[in-house]
Amino acid sequence: MSVAVAMAEIERGIAEIIDLAYIEKIITRYYKTGEPYYVKLGLDPTAPDLHLGHTVILQKLSVFQKFGGIVQLLIGDFTAMIGDPTGKNETRKVLDRETVKTNAKTYQEQAFKILDPKKTELVFNSSWLDALGADGMVQLTTQFNVARMLERDDFSKRFKSGQSISISEFIYPLLQGYDSVALKSDIELGGTDQKFNLLMGRHLQRNYNVGKEQAVLMMPILEGLDGVQKMSKSLGNYIGITDAPNDIFAKVLSISDDLMWRYYELLSARSLEEIAALKAGVADGTVHPKAAKEQLALEITARFHDEAAAIAAKTAFDNQFKANLIPEDIPEFEMETGIWICKALVDAGIEPSSSQARRDIKQNAVSIDQKKISDEKLNLSRGIYVLQVGKRKFAKVKVG
Repeated sequence: MSVAVAMAEIERGIAEIIDLAYIEKIITRYYKTGEPYYVKLGLDPTAPDLHLGHTVILQKLSVFQKFGGIVQLLIGDFTAMIGDPTGKNETRKVLDRETVKTNAKTYQEQAFKILDPKKTELVFNSSWLDALGADGMVQLTTQFNVARMLERDDFSKRFKSGQSISISEFIYPLLQGYDSVALKSDIELGGTDQKFNLLMGRHLQRNYNVGKEQAVLMMPILEGLDGVQKMSKSLGNYIGITDAPNDIFAKVLSISDDLMWRYYELLSARSLEEIAALKAGVADGTVHPKAAKEQLALEITARFHDEAAAIAAKTAFDNQFKANLIPEDIPEFEMETGIWICKALVDAGIEPSSSQARRDIKQNAVSIDQKKISDEKLNLSRGIYVLQVGKRKFAKVKVG
């Protein structure tokens, strides 16, 4: 592949690049001499699981690995105990080291579903930040002043509104920047909300005479299944990378045709040329949009499981939705005679609340044994029933 092809893939889907010329320089050097370069991503393991929104950056890192990059996957086991204040309106809760350690192990397992372990250096910032000591920490704090810190949007808003900002939160961007000093990174990746922290790495590399100033590449925030708000577990519009194959496949197929191309751009490993050809096929009618979406669903499901699981998920989906069959592996529950239908739906885990269950019944989204119901006051008598909400949520209940 040429430098031009590499740069096109690297620039694909990005929100902003700072110092694109430097990236092109080190890519060109790699093609001429084979000399690798180092691409950093810092992850604070503050929660155990990742969703597809988190993998947008991991996917971009895998692109760099195709073109000579060595990924520095930095687990912020030290900084996670402070908590990144970015975008927060209050001081983050401090995590204990044992929780951080457990979450870090999960992060590693999930990240290597996308990254090539042979082209990845797994590092923990406690290895140099623990050793920094009081003297080194004081020296680090002299590299930036409070006035500049308060230029950061979230700090500025909290300061003006009289909300608390801890000293540790001021230190956090400095520590993230110092990671780039310790690792001598060539490029650092992050989300658009991380710009201040990412630029701190450039600033500190210059101040500590590292001999380089890292380029910064920022990726956009991925929209969730609704196509409007960012993918988030709290909003329920996410695809977890530890979700079951059937769930991943079905959720990808549930996105809109327009959102599909956004997911192709940010999540697919297909080349720009392949995606362009597929998009042209949909546009001229030679490829059905659902067929294009199925290809994406198969790719993403196989990435986090395997090809056999992805094909099995497609078969299960086809059986369930094309032939209107009930899945074979639905969960079973035992309940008392006379249980209220809304409570049964909640107890079976296919509705989050009785109020939501009532709404879904009114909207004709709830079935018993594949027959729609409209009576929100229904009580279930003795018997075995298959409860269904929408197209994907099933439960078998034995009443009495």
